[in-house]
Amino acid sequence: MFQTLCHFPFDARRPGTAGWPTRLRRFAALALAFTLAAAAIGGCASLPASAQRTPSSAPANTADTSLGKALTRRLAQHPGESLFYPLSSGPDALAARLAMARAAERSLDLQTYIFEPTGTGAAVLGDVINAADRGVRVRLLLDDLQTGGLDEILSAIDSHPNIEVRLFNPFANRSVRWLEMLVGFKRLDRRMHNKSMTVDNQMSLVGGRNIGDAYFSARPDMDFSDLDVLIAGPAVPQVSAVFDEYWNDESSYPVVALIPAGKEAPVEMRNLRKRLEARGDLAKTSPYVQELLDSGLAKGIESGHMPGYTGKATVVSDKAAKITHQTDDEPGHATARLEKMISSAQKEVLLISPYFVPDYDGEAWLIALAKSGIRVRILTNSFAATDVSAVHAGYAPHRQALVAAGVELYELKPSAYAELAASGKSARGSRSRSWLSSSRASLHAKNYIVDRRLVFIGSLNMDPRSAKLNTEMGIVLDSPALAERMIKSTDDGLLDMAYRVGLQTDGDGGNPRLTWTTREKGQPTVYDSEPDMGPLQHLGIGVLRVLPIKEEL
Repeated sequence: MFQTLCHFPFDARRPGTAGWPTRLRRFAALALAFTLAAAAIGGCASLPASAQRTPSSAPANTADTSLGKALTRRLAQHPGESLFYPLSSGPDALAARLAMARAAERSLDLQTYIFEPTGTGAAVLGDVINAADRGVRVRLLLDDLQTGGLDEILSAIDSHPNIEVRLFNPFANRSVRWLEMLVGFKRLDRRMHNKSMTVDNQMSLVGGRNIGDAYFSARPDMDFSDLDVLIAGPAVPQVSAVFDEYWNDESSYPVVALIPAGKEAPVEMRNLRKRLEARGDLAKTSPYVQELLDSGLAKGIESGHMPGYTGKATVVSDKAAKITHQTDDEPGHATARLEKMISSAQKEVLLISPYFVPDYDGEAWLIALAKSGIRVRILTNSFAATDVSAVHAGYAPHRQALVAAGVELYELKPSAYAELAASGKSARGSRSRSWLSSSRASLHAKNYIVDRRLVFIGSLNMDPRSAKLNTEMGIVLDSPALAERMIKSTDDGLLDMAYRVGLQTDGDGGNPRLTWTTREKGQPTVYDSEPDMGPLQHLGIGVLRVLPIKEEL
């Protein structure tokens, strides 16, 4: 997107510009000067040639840890299978992370796209540092796109003798990032979108949530509906292998190589601890978190007596080298493997993706599935629920063809939680979708179910960015019981929380037009124009549609 929006086509020295109006020629000269200045400033900083990465890997023998001992008996009852427990509510997902950090004895590995060290993020970070205080080796691997303004905090965390922080595909210029983005867009546009957390190489958490209030139902203006899965057994070393690959990759830079700690790091660490204690204690003592920390789920995680499901589990991940190897559609890419799983369907597929932007080949593939007799259902965000309007502009042109071919297309409403509460139904089987009922709903979960048996949970969207620009990961679970539960919890109240997109043809034989059917206060309601979209928003989406930005979505 930046490549398009930041390209200046005017050149004051180019033949033909002499006839332009004076104001336009001045703008051309200013634009050229600005671009050259950006290149000069952005080019002043470069990544260190020698990052002095010390290779490390997950501990191999941890059966003697408390988690290892507690899990041995349960895993022995299901040879070759993993245990897994889905985390659909924000409070459950936060409690799981806190409990995992508290249970760690030997190692804690955390990989994520966004880590906000405030609110609920402060609670997680506080327990991570406490684990390091106990002697646990902690490795934090963060994508660098969203770490602006956090250098002091990252340096302070890294100063702990048992914690190392690395940044993936980082900015060399730590202070003027947008200028470096302007001149180094091709590299910096490619991001690590993976999310995982692993304790003692015995238990992992994989899914779509970043670390931040919106992902744990703790923000008053936005609540991302998301999904993680907690796993134990043979799948955990697979998650650890992915982490190790990224941790030791040439695109992963130790914080100390980018942000020299200096003498002030210990002081900053003490100040950070004080801030974390205030913020973290507030988050952990709030009723919705404390209830879950005292619940059977948290105690079950800490003791290893994890409830849930059993079955075969396979980790699906892009190679870390996808960031530097400018290649698309390799057989080993996560998107290609996911497509293969979906194409194996014999009866039905349920696809849930907040950023659903098929290209025309993807549209044709889905239409072919539907026309072959496979029931294809898709749930994505409505215009009012999405947090990225450009994504809606990329998705909207495909709706009519998909619906005409028999694809069942649903769009989440921003009022989904309020509608579910009014109907007396819970969201996705959760006892408490959000502790802030005023939050605007926005879909963020990425999960795909094939033939009520195979379930994918992870970070991968059905969009060009996941396929070509970002690295992604997730896990495929072979569990009819889990698949059935997830489909049922989605079906329950689907028309309360979402619009079903349909086609209607006027009696005079005119062109078919889209409709949006939902249930409001228990009554069926049909909209013949896009809900919550006014004339100016229509205009804005129309402009976004014609911009050559689809590959960035």
